[in-house]
Amino acid sequence: MKAGRYIGVMSGTSLDGVDVVLAEIDDKNVVQLSAISFPFPTELKNQVLLICQGQAVTLATIGEIDYQLGTLYANAINNLLKQQSLAATEITAIGCHGQTVWHQPTGQRPFTLQLGDNNRIVALTNITVVGDFRRRDMAYGGQGAPLVPAFHHKVLSHPDENRIILNIGGIANLTTLFGNSIIKGYDTGPGNMLLDIWANQHLNKPYDNNGDWARTGQVNGSLLAKMLADPYFKQLAPKSTGREYFNNAWLQKYLTPYLNLSPEDVQATLAQLTIRSIVEQVLLYDQVDCLLVCGGGAKNSYLMAGLSELLTDIVVAPTDKYGLSGDNMEALAFAWLAARTLSGLPGNLPSVTGASQETVLGAIYPANGA
Repeated sequence: MKAGRYIGVMSGTSLDGVDVVLAEIDDKNVVQLSAISFPFPTELKNQVLLICQGQAVTLATIGEIDYQLGTLYANAINNLLKQQSLAATEITAIGCHGQTVWHQPTGQRPFTLQLGDNNRIVALTNITVVGDFRRRDMAYGGQGAPLVPAFHHKVLSHPDENRIILNIGGIANLTTLFGNSIIKGYDTGPGNMLLDIWANQHLNKPYDNNGDWARTGQVNGSLLAKMLADPYFKQLAPKSTGREYFNNAWLQKYLTPYLNLSPEDVQATLAQLTIRSIVEQVLLYDQVDCLLVCGGGAKNSYLMAGLSELLTDIVVAPTDKYGLSGDNMEALAFAWLAARTLSGLPGNLPSVTGASQETVLGAIYPANGA
């Protein structure tokens, strides 16, 4: 592994901010040194939302968003460097995931598209960037996602505990870490995404803080059962999904026969959809000792309590209690993946993505003089 200081950049499906993390990385350790969450401009967020749910879009719009995102990421990185009084020459590389605007891992012509011009990031930071991580895995027949399970294995596996790592972002995904068993990882379905959509529509807020609004509602069992019967939940792994599937149109399709439900009852039911779709997957595995939760959902006490209530024999806890920040997990992972790429080492797990082989991930955008 090419040792050094790396920066990881991640803006996920929730579009709630740009996570930027600075880490010291070598063969043995990944040590977080500092991190910031940089605001995601509302206008840019709305532009991204307008192109990632199947709407007609021009090439000019895609290009302009690509430019804006590259500028946003660079500004976030430079902000972190300024806070830490670091020069560009002190950073080995940046691992930038980019903003996913479409993910289509199945069908005759599978592809995935992340925007955020890495050339612009290099120009504004003068630091080498590694980006476009997902498409190499897909070129070998994989889903291109999730890619973080390899990092979970590096930093959170334990010889004496059967652990499942759960990330609840816009989409929820899990990683199984069971001793020497084959690692599995896949998207279980919606995490915060549908909850955020509904809160935005009815509270005019980006999210339901701590699940407080969901607590005031009553779960509708009939609606919940119909949503849980959606084909995605029955699909076998490897599988991955995103906003192009679980979006407002998906939600409205199921809500049409339930127009008499109060908004808070819908929110409570959507929270249970997230909880139940996760629990159904966790219970497929025997002798799970603990479920370690990261991502924004780890801060939602309603979701965490719901998971604990249904998984009575399993410890449910945030990864923070096990020494790794749940807020910065994915950004850290892409810093680590950048180090893997620069070292010529594979970053995917075929047992997770379904790719035909391990492969080096991403493309390298060298800084001038690098």
